[in-house]
Amino acid sequence: MTEEVNMYLDDAREKMEKAIEHLKNELMSIRAGKADPNILNGIFVDYYGTNTPLEQVSNINTPDARTIAIQAWEKNMISVIEKAIMAANIGLTPVNNGELIRLNVPPLTEERRKELVKNVKAEGENAKVSIRSIRKDTNDEIKKLEKEGLSEDMAKDAEAEVQKLTDNFSKKVDEIVEAKEQDVLTV
Repeated sequence: MTEEVNMYLDDAREKMEKAIEHLKNELMSIRAGKADPNILNGIFVDYYGTNTPLEQVSNINTPDARTIAIQAWEKNMISVIEKAIMAANIGLTPVNNGELIRLNVPPLTEERRKELVKNVKAEGENAKVSIRSIRKDTNDEIKKLEKEGLSEDMAKDAEAEVQKLTDNFSKKVDEIVEAKEQDVLTV
C-alpha cells in the first residue's frame, strides 16, 4: 500500500485508541460500590485563587473497601475540599473531623447497580459510535485517494484493513464494558 494510505490507517488506529482511552476514563468515574479514589477525578478546589485538581492539594487513599480518606496538605484547605466535594455532587457526603475528610461509600442497591450498568453500556455505545465514525472518515479519505489514482485493489485492501481495525477496537470496547459491568454487579 502507498505511504498515504498507511498514514490514514495509522491515523485511524491512533484515533480509535483515543476513543478507548476516553471510554476507560469515563468508566473510572462510575463507582462500583467499593471505595475508588478515581471517583474524585475531575474535582477541582480553589487553591489560593487557582482552580487546582483535588489530588494536587491532598493525599487520597482507601484505608478499607468502603472508605476514601482525603488528607489535605494544608489544614486551611480542609473546608475548601469539603465544599468542592459537596459541589461535585458525586453522591457521597464528606465527613470532616478537622484533620481529614472521610467519604463512606455505601453498598449499592440492586436498582442503583442496574442504573449504573445502563450508564456503562451507554458509554460503551458512545465509544463504538466514535470508532464507526473514524472508520467512515478513513474510508472517505481512501475513496478520495482512489479518485486521485490509487488502484482499486489497493483501495479495497485498505478498506478491509480499516474494517479489521474497527472490529478489533469494537471488541476491546465490549471487553472493557463487560469487565466494568461485572465490577458494578459484584456485591
